[in-house]
Amino acid sequence: MMKAFEFCIANIRSHHARRESRANSPLRARDLTAAQKDQWGAPRLRRAAPPSRVCVASSPIVAFVLLGSALVALAFPTFAALSPRAQAQAQSQGATSREEQIERHFRQAAADLKANNPKAAIEEYSAILALDPKNAEALTNRGALSFLRGDCKSAEPDFRAALASDSSLLKATAMLALCENRMGERGAQAHLENAFAKLKEKHLREQVGTALVGLYFQQGDDERAANVAQSLVAMDPDNADILYMAQLVYSELADDTLNKLTVVAPGSARMQQVIAEHLVNGGNLKEAIEHYKKSLELDPRLAGVRFELAEAILESAKTDPATQAQAQAVLEEAARAEGDSAKIEAEMGRIAMLASDNSSAEAHYRRALEIDPGELVAQIGLGHVLMSVGKNEEAMKYLREAVTADPLNSEAHYRLGTVYRKLHMDAEAERELKLFQEIKKTDDQVKEIYRQMNKRPKFEEEDQLPDASEQ
Repeated sequence: MMKAFEFCIANIRSHHARRESRANSPLRARDLTAAQKDQWGAPRLRRAAPPSRVCVASSPIVAFVLLGSALVALAFPTFAALSPRAQAQAQSQGATSREEQIERHFRQAAADLKANNPKAAIEEYSAILALDPKNAEALTNRGALSFLRGDCKSAEPDFRAALASDSSLLKATAMLALCENRMGERGAQAHLENAFAKLKEKHLREQVGTALVGLYFQQGDDERAANVAQSLVAMDPDNADILYMAQLVYSELADDTLNKLTVVAPGSARMQQVIAEHLVNGGNLKEAIEHYKKSLELDPRLAGVRFELAEAILESAKTDPATQAQAQAVLEEAARAEGDSAKIEAEMGRIAMLASDNSSAEAHYRRALEIDPGELVAQIGLGHVLMSVGKNEEAMKYLREAVTADPLNSEAHYRLGTVYRKLHMDAEAERELKLFQEIKKTDDQVKEIYRQMNKRPKFEEEDQLPDASEQ
């Protein structure tokens, strides 16, 4: 990943490379369209939740850090402050036109940035502004360099002046909003919201969105924070900083919702269901079962509770025939109370498989797929049953569907690899079994992290071992 300064420099270089390629053209800087002026890339900062005026050190949202040490803290807002070199260049007249001088300064600024000399580049932009105080490109570029070193006090006037010359400069608008937020200015939130709604450029949109999440989070507006966080996760699903921020927001929202439920309906059936689910996630199935039963006593019409109860019962001792029968009875009651359900049929199929009743298992899995052709448990289960009776071609069909529906399901890859091996499709078998091992390794890492957090995934399944019939 490029550092923030390197990202900005690369984009400004790209901008000036385009400018240099048309240096001999009659087209001048002041003739550029608004769209052309906004082509250069925005700076990329380290992603994390930004501070706001109300941020405190103990905030769980991590404040983002602007690059401070890479640049010397200098800004040259007026011609009088120019270095002797820049003054001499700007005052040089002769046969050189004003427009040609501006082009020359832009080219020199690009060369300075290429040489990793942002101080000299700032002088060049300042020389341009001495010749053309309303040059939006020079204002935006100089402001961006100040912005990257964390000098929002110098950057803000440049961004405001650039926008006064050309209000369509969206990236300048976004960086100005970020500066306003960092300095705790009124109106920052509205400007961030406006920029976030319009930005297309990924990295700058991430910065603006992260700043918004930080503001909303500090204000206690978890719902709006969660909405923006979800947009950021969808845009960059592998970004660890964004995922960290999102899980903080989601956790806060979940806790807040639970608190409201506790206050509004502490003795309700739903409250008992929530308690049971927390106990399941903590591995306490015995007490979870009691709370599920209490939930049904309070409201027998509550949808979904019987299915969860049956799962908890089965997982408490899934190889015990008496436990299997008890879970089966609860599922049958759920089917009578709630009607046809692919999930219920698939769970019945699973119980039949555990009891080595392949015929009943196949019937339940097929019924589940009639109700919902995309029921993953039924796809994998039916594939497994069909393999066990030698119907490998048909099994392959359902297992392929399962892998397509859930590419990260390790059991689906294992079962499909096994059926490929039975069908002598060796290359395909090797690919699927390799995927199985890779996904299983990741699953094991997740389980270890859960154990370190004193948690476990709901109904953590035992590792899938090769069946004797599949060797």
